[in-house]
Amino acid sequence: MPETTDFPVATQQYEALVRFLIQPFLESPDLLKLDCEVAPAKARVWVRVAFDGADKGRVFGRGGRNIQAIRTVLSAIAERAGHSIHLDIYGDGPSASEGDGGNRSSGSKTPPPRPAKRGPSRGPA
Repeated sequence: MPETTDFPVATQQYEALVRFLIQPFLESPDLLKLDCEVAPAKARVWVRVAFDGADKGRVFGRGGRNIQAIRTVLSAIAERAGHSIHLDIYGDGPSASEGDGGNRSSGSKTPPPRPAKRGPSRGPA
């Protein structure tokens, strides 16, 4: 049975949890910005995170493993509290503007298309 939580307290707890999970990956943890919003009517939580773009690779991890693990932990905690949670990550700083124009990162990027395969190379005849 889900616990009922006071929403201002829940907001602080989600912020503390996200900070705890993301800060170890950051070279400049003081640049981490968090915004947490709880919609009491729908029991939804939105957490928006921004950090220096140079740290993006470490936070996401190889193949997105780190960010997926963070999302999994947050989802489990939110489900226990009777909430659904959405984590949005925004680019911040000069490095983020290089790759995605400083826009919000969806967490799953499509790789660039591969060049067409060519048949076996046969030297000049």
